[in-house]
Parts: sequence; structure tokens; C-alpha cells
Amino acid sequence: MMTPDDLPPPDSPAPGAPATGHERIASYLRQLDSSPGVYRMLDAQSQVLYVGKARNLRARVATYARPTGHSPRIARMIRETASMMFLTTRTETEALLLEQNLIKQLRPRYNVLLRDDKSFPDILISAHRFPQIRKHRGARTDRGDYFGPFASAGAVNRTLTQLQKAFLLRSCTDSVFATRTRPCLLHQIRRCSAPCVGLISEEDYAEAVRDAARFLSGRTTKVQESLAAQMHEAAERMEFERAAALRDRIRALTQVQTAQGINPRSVAEADVVALHLEGGQACVQVFFIRAHQNWGNHDFYPRLGGEEDAGEVMQAFLLQFYDSHEPPPLILTNCGVDDPDLVMAALSERARRRVELAVPQRGEKAELVEGALRNARESLARRMSESATQAKLLEGLAEAFDLPAPPRRIEIYDNSHIMGAHAVGAFVVSGPNGFEKGQYRRFTIEDARPGDDFGMMREMLTRRFARLLKDDPDREGTGWPDLVLIDGGQGQVAAAHEAMTALGVHDIPVIGVAKGPDRDAGKEEFWRPGASRPLALPRNDPVLYFIQRLRDEAHRFVIGTHRARRTKALLANPLDEIAGIGAVRKRALLSHFGSAKAVARAALADLKAVPGISDQLAETIYAHFHAKG
Repeated sequence: MMTPDDLPPPDSPAPGAPATGHERIASYLRQLDSSPGVYRMLDAQSQVLYVGKARNLRARVATYARPTGHSPRIARMIRETASMMFLTTRTETEALLLEQNLIKQLRPRYNVLLRDDKSFPDILISAHRFPQIRKHRGARTDRGDYFGPFASAGAVNRTLTQLQKAFLLRSCTDSVFATRTRPCLLHQIRRCSAPCVGLISEEDYAEAVRDAARFLSGRTTKVQESLAAQMHEAAERMEFERAAALRDRIRALTQVQTAQGINPRSVAEADVVALHLEGGQACVQVFFIRAHQNWGNHDFYPRLGGEEDAGEVMQAFLLQFYDSHEPPPLILTNCGVDDPDLVMAALSERARRRVELAVPQRGEKAELVEGALRNARESLARRMSESATQAKLLEGLAEAFDLPAPPRRIEIYDNSHIMGAHAVGAFVVSGPNGFEKGQYRRFTIEDARPGDDFGMMREMLTRRFARLLKDDPDREGTGWPDLVLIDGGQGQVAAAHEAMTALGVHDIPVIGVAKGPDRDAGKEEFWRPGASRPLALPRNDPVLYFIQRLRDEAHRFVIGTHRARRTKALLANPLDEIAGIGAVRKRALLSHFGSAKAVARAALADLKAVPGISDQLAETIYAHFHAKG
């Protein structure tokens, strides 16, 4: 592959040549040939405006060099272009994959951009003598059988609950399983067969695992027929308790299928992707069909330039979405893409098997696509309605606090601790499209004195704006807030303002939200830096409710962060502090002694007797605990 230095662009225009525009682009044509590759268009500040791929670089760039015939969006992009960069590739498919990687990395202003890059959970049946069934998110590196993806953690949790009722598979970790001496509560409520204490044979448990895997693979009828036959046989033998248990298992499987709603018989494994465009915005609905079952759906709202057609948006979405997710063998869409053969080749290369794109016109597949399109249409209508309401609230907020313009990015700060312990801070972000959860951030309070709320706020704002000044000193990005809200009163506001002023940030409004004299929702008081008394809003003012929602979201987020840190501290194992003790050796020690306290009390000879623990490591463990004593 050729690097940018292999194809040197003119770094500055020749004397008399234009600094930007189609003539500037034309100056590159004499250096280009007909190779496939990727091009980048940059503005005068070297910010990437657009990333594109081409089967023939020279021919593609020549289209931008024409002075007329462009859409308003493309014409605006050409006028801003001051320089270009090029990368040649061996094939057009390679160029397409490289283009999508650069778009995700550089996030150019004029490209269609998929902003939500979340992962989707699976169900994992582990590789173990008595396999565990559990939710898994992330790379499929653990050994076992994976079933997914599911659209949400809620969909996985509901399915797992019913599968535990139906097949009584264990959900505990291997370390817990190895150290159990009596059945747990899940066995008592009939959600586990307690293999940990031998209440089920290895053969019977393996049969239950096979049934669960068959059910998740789509062979639901055979599993239910087998269970029904066992139930009738048990009833004939007058084993009514066993018959009732089998009846409950059948009912649990039926509830899984009922919750899934759509269960197509003609589609075994596919993603159904539907796009709806309206008012310069887009919504894409993705339904996951696996093993003839609907495993949920998720909506996405890609960022548009405003003039893209459906084929361009669909192609960009598919390539960016499946860059981080495994494509299924079949993708059903409601509209074609600009270059279907090239997209299928790129997705097939990504999956290392054939991937087919189809736009069905009739039958069950067309009904699936129509259902996804209806969901996309309704989701976009709700989002546009919410955006309109949000815009009015932002305008009201600007008017209430005399801001120069409605804020496009609001950061709301809060901190949490218990008598100074486990102190954390956090901020959440809101804007024209509501809460931007991908922008939330947490802080571990390090320097402030325990219990010093003002010092915690000062530290948090100092670290936040010092980072902004380092990463984007010219404020060219979108990370700088237009308004800072503080969950607190006059003291917290003064501390925040002091931190920002010390860094030279004077122009961002700071407002504190205090609960008021009665600490009653609806009687909040609002403090500005240097104010001698607070401002209040009418109790029924929509802006007041809006600020309450912002404050409550920050409070929810920081409380969750604090709770997680506190829980982690409570569950911390002293063995984790010893160098050389990883998961395997820790499990061996706990299995041998039963608890970390017993390890701490153990004699050196007993530590050396543990399988997998060398004499040297045993001495390290012994010295660690006895040095503390």
C-alpha cells in the first residue's frame, strides 16, 4: 500500500494559485493515476473534511475539479478544501475497508457517521465439565458456545431467566462452583440443579446443556416435544412432582418465544436493516434474527450532511456498523446501496465467509423489512418531537439565565462520598438531542481532603478544563461546554469558578443548582459566581423541571459510580495485593483453604503444599501476611 509520502501533494499553492476550491483540487490531477485508493480532503487548518474511496483516483478527483454540477453540500465542501491526501490500494474492496476505518478514526464533518458504537451481548455456555450459562459482552475469547447477538442486556437477562427455569443450568462462576458445600438459593427456587454438590449426574446435566443449546440454535419444537413426552411419561408413572417440574420448564420456554414476538420460519440467521430519512435526519432499525428467533432490535441515528440519498446512507451505515460487529450470512434491507457487489465483497472479507445483501419484495422477508421500517419511522418521529421540545427548553434556559445563545452542550457536575470515603466525581452531558451518554465521565478524587465538597469540585473542574485546554486549545472541536451546571450552592459554584478562572477560562457560564431552604424539589435556588443572593424560577416553569432532570441524571450517574467503587472495595481480596497471584493461583489457594483469612493464617508448610504454588511464592505469601501482622 502506498503512503501519503509516496504520492506527495503540493504542500502550498503555487504563486497566484487559489488557496482553496476546485482549482486547488485540480492541481493534484497530474500526480494521480487510475489506481484504486482513498482520498482525504482537508481545510486550511488541516482538519479532515471528507474521506472517500475510489476505483480510479484520478477520475474521482476530476469530478471535484469541475466548477459546476455539484450539490450544495459538495460545493460547500469543495470551497473549503485547501489540500488533499491520498493512499493507493491494491483493490477497490481494500479501499472501501480503509475508507471506513479512517471515517471512524477521523470523524470527518461531511461523511455519514455512525455515532453509536456499542457492543451487543451474547449468551455463553462455557466449556466446563458442568457448563455455566451466562451473559457475555465483548470479544469471544472465552472457550464455549456463543449465541447472539441480542439487542440489549435486558433481552439477554429475560432469556437467561427463562432458560434457567427450563434447563436448571448453573450461572455461578467456576470459582464459586468449586467451593460450594451446599446448594445455593437458586436451587431452592428451582433455577439450578445444583451440580456443585452432586444433586444431578454429569450425564443428566450434559443432556440439559444439549437441550439448551438446541433451543438457542432454533430447534425449539424438538426440545419442547421431548419435554412434553417426558412429562406425560412421568404423569403415567404417577410421578406428579416431576411432571409438574417438566410442565414449568415447557411453560418457561413458551414464555421465551412469546417475548420474542417475531419468529420467522423462512429466515434462520439474518439482520433486518431498515432506513427512514426525513427532515435531514435518519433512523436505522436493526433486528437480529438468529435460529429463526427474534433476539431484539436497536435503533441508530447516523449523523448526516443533509443531502445524502438513501443508498449512500445505507452503504455507509452497513460498512461502519459491521466494522465492529460480526455480519450474518444474510442482511435484509429496505433500500439498495450504491455499490452492492463491492459492499458484499467487503462484508464477506470481514466475516471470512459469504455475506449476501437483499432487498426483498414479497413474502415473509418483505414483511420483516416492512416491520423494521415501521419501527424506524416511528422512532425518528419520536426523536424529532423530543428534539423540538428540547430546543424550546434550551431556548427557555438561555432566556432565564441571560445566556448569549441556547447552549448546545451542557455539562452537569456532581460528587459523592460517605464521610469522605471512596470520593468520586462525575459529569453528564446534555444537548439538542438530549443526554449524550457516551460523553459522560468519572473522576476519582485524589487531592481534595476527605469530606471537602468544595475542594472536590475544584479538583474535578481543574482536571476537566486542563484536559480540554491540552487537547483542544483553540476550541475547534465539540468537547467544550457552553454551560456548566453544578449540583450545589454558593460554595460549590465559587470553587468551580475559581478553578476555571485559574486556567484562564472566563467565558463559560457557571450555574449552581441548590435545593433551597426546605430542600424541596421545586424550590431550587440558582447561584451565579459572585452573586450575593440566588435566583429562583416559578414552581411550574418547564425550564425548572428541565434543570431538575439534568441535576437528577448527574446525581444518578455519580451515585452509581460511588456505589460501584464502594462495592469493589468491599469485595477486594487481600490475595490480589500479592505479586505473582493471578486468577488461577488465587482459585487454587481459595479452593485449598476456603477463604483468604485462612490463607493468611496458614503455616508456610501448608502454603507449599498447595498445587501450583511454588516454594518461593509460598514464602512471598507468608511474608506478606506476617509482615502486616
